[in-house]
Amino acid sequence: MFSSCADPSTLSGLSWLQCYLTTGKHLDFYWSFVTVLTLLAVTAPVSLGFGFGGAMLARSHHLPLRIIGKGYTAMVRGVPDIVFFLFFVIALDQGIEWMVHQVRCPDWIEPIRNGLEFRVCPQAKVPQNSAPQLWHSVYGFALAVVTFALVFGAFASNVLYGAMQAVPRAQLETAEAYGMTHAQVFRRVLVPQMWVYALPGLSNLWMILIKATPLLFLLGVQDIVYWARELGGAKTSAYAYPHPDWRLYYFLGLLVFYLVMTKLSEVVLTRVQARLSHGQATAAGEAQRKAAV
Repeated sequence: MFSSCADPSTLSGLSWLQCYLTTGKHLDFYWSFVTVLTLLAVTAPVSLGFGFGGAMLARSHHLPLRIIGKGYTAMVRGVPDIVFFLFFVIALDQGIEWMVHQVRCPDWIEPIRNGLEFRVCPQAKVPQNSAPQLWHSVYGFALAVVTFALVFGAFASNVLYGAMQAVPRAQLETAEAYGMTHAQVFRRVLVPQMWVYALPGLSNLWMILIKATPLLFLLGVQDIVYWARELGGAKTSAYAYPHPDWRLYYFLGLLVFYLVMTKLSEVVLTRVQARLSHGQATAAGEAQRKAAV
């Protein structure tokens, strides 16, 4: 990165370390932290959206919709995450290319699938082989967001369904007695009341999501764990900055990063829980009332 780092053999001490920590690969390592944080920021609301939709379908009075909602939750929760990550991404990627192939190459006569080989016309590749690397990275990141959202959305659906069931029926009946429609009761009474019951489960899901980010390597995304393993390993003479095995120090750095993330999450979630419990007929709400006396 710096002109003084052109010849590593002339460096020593802090100068060597400064140049080593500013190489292109280390910049990719630092950028991977942004990738992980962006994944968390995008996946959390998308997962919550999937979960809310699944919970609403599971509570539907129509049997087909109820089967879809409960089937989604049961199917995803019943499959190991690593199997789902390995299978679903391939299926989704091939499904997208198959649909593009049907539109752009209607005259294609060769078989798309021949044994284990999946082959579409070059125009159907997503993204195109000639596209800049940025678009390949964005596409891979988008697949990761959808996959994470589907998996954690199923768990969120179960949590939200239980929270909706936990809202006292008397409150809903009182709202109906005042002339509210079912949609108004759902929007004005059920949804605002359910969050206090859902937050403990959603908090656990958020913590699990943080710890699940290393699964990004299964989706072809070079995350912080990938770079820590690559950069920390012992280098050979083929590398400009050879060093002993430093993986222990890199992974200790990741340990600190994840501990800080979980601690900040606990602080924020505790304050949100206290805010939602205010005035509620729950154990936390009762504790607040006693403390105010």
